[in-house]
Amino acid sequence: MFRKNELTRLLRIDYPIIQAPMYGVSTPAMVAAAANAGCLGSLPLADLPAEKCTELIQQTKQLTDKPFAVNIFVHAIPAISDALKAQYITAKQYIEALAKKHDLTVVLPPLDTIHLHSYHEQLDAIIAQDCKLVSFIFGTLDDAAIQQCKSHGIMLIGTCTSVEEAILLEQSGVDIICVQGLEAGGHRGSFADEPVPKIGGLSLLPQVNDVVRVPLIYAGGIYDAKTLLAAKTLGAQGFQVGSLLLGSEESALQPFEKERLKNVRESEIILTKSFSGRYARGIKNVFTEAMDDSEFILPYPYQNKLTNELRRVSKAAGSAEFVSLWLGQSIHDFSGASATDILKNLISSVDAAARF
Repeated sequence: MFRKNELTRLLRIDYPIIQAPMYGVSTPAMVAAAANAGCLGSLPLADLPAEKCTELIQQTKQLTDKPFAVNIFVHAIPAISDALKAQYITAKQYIEALAKKHDLTVVLPPLDTIHLHSYHEQLDAIIAQDCKLVSFIFGTLDDAAIQQCKSHGIMLIGTCTSVEEAILLEQSGVDIICVQGLEAGGHRGSFADEPVPKIGGLSLLPQVNDVVRVPLIYAGGIYDAKTLLAAKTLGAQGFQVGSLLLGSEESALQPFEKERLKNVRESEIILTKSFSGRYARGIKNVFTEAMDDSEFILPYPYQNKLTNELRRVSKAAGSAEFVSLWLGQSIHDFSGASATDILKNLISSVDAAARF
């Protein structure tokens, strides 16, 4: 059986399993389903405006009274220069033409209509909603934000993709560190766009465990008892699963996207900056092949905002060629069952394999 450990006590959960905050996939219903399985649900807020954060938090609270984390992006926002303006126009024209070539009509937003939001605005909304668990990627909170969170009794979970990042997170005052391996699906949680650390998780995890004292969550490639137990052996107290839940009943993925998952091959899973301007692991398609290594990728978050409408139109058309379908390296059966049942099955399989 799973035993209680420092992490389960800190997070007030029954099992040390965390549902990954997958923006565009993880819904309030998925968060509640994970919480109802005795695990930690994670609500992705990305870089949404404060009012949308409030709406999603309230929706989740209507579905569960159990603890859940909210996840935000803490990236720096590059200044808009003349060079960026020119690059944006060129990239916009190229992507619109590329889509049209593949029978997809899309009009992407001009740069001056894009609205960017600071994580400080999100924190105000999170605090107002009395959330007590905040996780984040793409760096660490500034000192003022950390003190703001601490003064409201908020526990902080930072994400590292290298030993150096783990040390910086611990020094900044976070309570828990999520160690993200290269195997993980979705965006790399790295502090900088370039160079992105490319160390595998099962190599990174024990190295981080040797140099920090806070509890560690491991993320990357966990999909069954064997992969979870490997992470436990190497120092993890918590285990984050994302790709395991992509096909679940509560997933926001459309049927055509779930069908694409079931037919994916190992060679089709890549790291790409094409959709957002930051490296993320997912399934290659017409868009990634045309964009990668091209001059039409803007810095994050401008590329992400530019391609939002492209992804929306492609999803509405049922085309997998212009959507970002994030996926980790561990290919498995993408169950369509409830996330609650998927997680309970994982717990049962671990119980059968070892006593915690």
